[in-house]
Amino acid sequence: GNLEWLDKNKTSFLIMWRRPEEWGKLIYQWVSKNSLTNSVFTLYELASGDDTENEEFHGLDETMLLRALQALQQEHKAEIITLDDGRGVKFF
Repeated sequence: GNLEWLDKNKTSFLIMWRRPEEWGKLIYQWVSKNSLTNSVFTLYELASGDDTENEEFHGLDETMLLRALQALQQEHKAEIITLDDGRGVKFF
């Protein structure tokens, strides 16, 4: 469940520490625990900001972060938005 093939010929793959859904769950737990629903964050703030410094998802690769947020979006817990200086997310 933590291996994902990157091509059809199965010559390269990605091994994930956690699946995107698991990262999304950790992020949403942090949002809920800190009463940050209805808040907007940039991707930088989530992955590299001072507020998340002690969280497991701090330093998470942007590609995996986006996939985690997409999983939350499918659950209607977040919406990925475009900001002037990049992408962000609003949590519900």
